Amino acid sequence: MKRVFFITILTISFLYSKSDFFTDMPKTSKRVMPKSNQVILSFYDAIKDVRKSVVNISTTKKVQVSRELEQLFNHPLFKEFFGLQLKKQNSKKVNSLGSGVIISQDGYIITNNHVIADASEIFVNIPSRTKTYRAKLVGSDPKTDIAVIKIQSKNLTIAKFADSSKLREGDIVFAIGNPFGIGESITQGIISALNKRKVGLNQYENFIQTDASINPGNSGGALTDSRGALIGINSAIVSKSGGNNGIGFAIPVNMVKNIAEKLIRHGEVQRGYLGVNLSDLTPQIASLYKHKRGALILNIIPHGAAYRANLKRGDLILSIGDETINDTSELRNAIASYSPNTRVPILYERNREIKKTIITLSSKENLNSFTRSNEIIEGLQVSKLSQYLRQKMSIPYHIRGIVVTKVRSKTYAHRVGFQKGDIILQVNDFETDNLDKFKYAIKHSNPRDREIFVTRSGYVVVING
Repeated sequence: MKRVFFITILTISFLYSKSDFFTDMPKTSKRVMPKSNQVILSFYDAIKDVRKSVVNISTTKKVQVSRELEQLFNHPLFKEFFGLQLKKQNSKKVNSLGSGVIISQDGYIITNNHVIADASEIFVNIPSRTKTYRAKLVGSDPKTDIAVIKIQSKNLTIAKFADSSKLREGDIVFAIGNPFGIGESITQGIISALNKRKVGLNQYENFIQTDASINPGNSGGALTDSRGALIGINSAIVSKSGGNNGIGFAIPVNMVKNIAEKLIRHGEVQRGYLGVNLSDLTPQIASLYKHKRGALILNIIPHGAAYRANLKRGDLILSIGDETINDTSELRNAIASYSPNTRVPILYERNREIKKTIITLSSKENLNSFTRSNEIIEGLQVSKLSQYLRQKMSIPYHIRGIVVTKVRSKTYAHRVGFQKGDIILQVNDFETDNLDKFKYAIKHSNPRDREIFVTRSGYVVVING
């Protein structure tokens, strides 16, 4: 009995001693109301102006009618059974709805690219106005899902922009749009997360995630803070059913401003291009570097910006300009924010040493043009069989040759039968285990009697040409 009592005392003593590990909020049971029962809590005054800048966008698209479906409907048995005859029609018009945000008093409007993509006609309706405006497309950027359209009007109410780099999780937000075409709608929520990447919606992503309802028709509308300042353009929801499940995404307004300005000035977005293949750091690879974050260069594309700046495979990019780089998505977005031919400083780690260089960004189009002008066979792009390509394409070590990295469609290389991933072993009797030998063999052979031996999926294939 004494032993049991002693253990109980120890247990109670231990429980009391653990209270030092927990910090409680001050105890309170007080609930408060507005200062008087004549006061209503409302954000009406904060968002009353920005509401006037959110418009309804309707589009008309021509959709091709399936020939197989047309033939089915016009089949004698179908017409005999249903007593119907389908009029011959190669296309039909389909209507869709979305939203947009006015950014200038003379009629420039930002929306999503997917709202106006392939539209033959674009119409805009403005709150409190009965007139329907016909809009023209100024420019679109599918890679960020941003587009700019314009209507002929003056003295429009414009949205005022916030700085989306100052946003914080938990901020109250409002989504304003035109869901389902039933008129203006406002939903409220908070910022659930920031800098959401790898969502799989766009090529360049840096989303604001919110639980404010973003329904069909809200796309292209405004996401505002509690002051009514524009912080993002509503883009999409993640939902299995198509309804709102509290996971909505908006494109941050800083990215929107950057893209929209380029579209208005040039009608398109020209992005800087580094010319590298990248990877995020894995725990195993990170142990080889001082820094445990950054974008790892796996491969350098010949004649690109990184190639000219003498960057190498295995370099870990830590920052570009004033922006710290934590992963490949951040580097991709940072590079894309610069125009081609821009000179920017890059900080990187090589052999556990921090190095700095100035790099002049190229454009992907110029690099493609350079590559095409240096093609040995029209439409055929080849590379030496590096260790990286062997691992990526699972090529056995006993195979020696050069690898086909790209075959452009409707070119000579495509017509004679080259395929991406082919390993070129030999041209006639001349072995081609490096690029110089391949160039020499092609130059000193006649296409009419040329036989090119390649290995493809474990088999040797002969290509004539």
